[in-house]
Amino acid sequence: MHLTDKVGIEGNTFLVTGGLGFVGSALCEELIRRGARKVRTLDTRTSSPWSENLKNIGVTLFQGKEMLQVGRINEVNINGTCHVIDACLEYGVNRLVYVSTYNVVYGGKEIVNGNEDLPCFPMDDHGIIDPYGRSKSIAEQLVLKSNASLSKKTDTLLYTCVIRPATIYGPGEERYLPWIVSLAKLGLFRFKIGDKRVKTDWVYLDNLVLALILASMGLLDNIQRKEGSPVAAGQPYFISDGLPVNTFEFIRPLLKSLEYDLPKATLTVSSALILGHILRNAYSFLFLWLNPSWLPRPLILPTEVYKVGVTHYFSILKAKEELGYVPLVSPEEGMSSTITYWQERKRREVEGPTIYIWLLVVFDMWVMFCSTCLPNIGPLKSIRSLSLFVFGSMKAVQIAYAISATAHVVEAIYAWYLAKRVDPENAKEWFWQTLHLGIFSLRFLLKRAWNGSISSLSI
Repeated sequence: MHLTDKVGIEGNTFLVTGGLGFVGSALCEELIRRGARKVRTLDTRTSSPWSENLKNIGVTLFQGKEMLQVGRINEVNINGTCHVIDACLEYGVNRLVYVSTYNVVYGGKEIVNGNEDLPCFPMDDHGIIDPYGRSKSIAEQLVLKSNASLSKKTDTLLYTCVIRPATIYGPGEERYLPWIVSLAKLGLFRFKIGDKRVKTDWVYLDNLVLALILASMGLLDNIQRKEGSPVAAGQPYFISDGLPVNTFEFIRPLLKSLEYDLPKATLTVSSALILGHILRNAYSFLFLWLNPSWLPRPLILPTEVYKVGVTHYFSILKAKEELGYVPLVSPEEGMSSTITYWQERKRREVEGPTIYIWLLVVFDMWVMFCSTCLPNIGPLKSIRSLSLFVFGSMKAVQIAYAISATAHVVEAIYAWYLAKRVDPENAKEWFWQTLHLGIFSLRFLLKRAWNGSISSLSI
């Protein structure tokens, strides 16, 4: 399919669900750049009143959202899809492009250069391994089965297709790379998973946006296949950069540029799966009793083990032949842009030591505080005994705590004044972090100040 970049877009009105997210916002911007008359965004978890926003809509681009809780996964990905399809048929929408996932066909078994002819992964097995993949598989089938359905109120047909993207990356991505970077920053990115020969697909944001727009063009009813329907009608397409790579080698340049280490130890897939199941079950149990906002995301989940630890990549030949999809951005260019984004993001944030330093310093200060400032009763007796074992006498504990507390306060005040000069937006955060950690925090601020002075001299 060879079309100009505005065919089927210029003058049309689009609806993008999740339009405020990473992919959705980029897609909205590109649609507007290509001449879309209007682009609307909304949430799909309820059937009313949002469905009325589909009035006078020509094209809907729909994406669900991945979550940890099964009930909410189904609410968004299955119920939300039903709402979208019903509303499209209600108001005579012509084109629906659904963003799916590799996991509709992949469930932990190796796939080398797979294609769209592969059957969906068994639904029952999906429920055990990947509730999100199961929900997306159901939603995808609903979308494809609704292809060529007649509108309830008009004589127009609804044409649908599905895009199955690889793991998405790029500036502003907020799921995979931020989690990896945060683990590396805290010193918790301790091991790789699987053999170094394992390869998987990635897709840069701009390439995915291009594929979504081409898919919408492929649903135009004046561009038909031999069967008499649009070229993309009722079709799924795998979308990636077209160059499978080992995940840990792919992220190596990013972590190196941020001065974080890539782990040297390796876990087998089976060992990582055991750990993933333990952490997921612990999260699910705590979710019932605690406020979800208090719960950190599990370090690793079974689906993520399969994502990075088992080879699975797919051909983009069908998308090339039928949609005219050719990646605009190479993996090298995409990672370069991503690195630039993360380096700038790191410069805007407060840097700090690993979580091990946090735990050690905070624990030491807490023990000395309890020993010197609180009465020697109950469990505090054990804490005081620990302090006496380390320092030898109560007087030594008191002196050590007084010196440490004074040093932390002085360092925190100095950090605040220094940060007002080199990082004014984060001066308060530097103060509080240094008050807790002392020199272990201050040294990062001093390094930032030194680098800033070197940059000024070089200019």
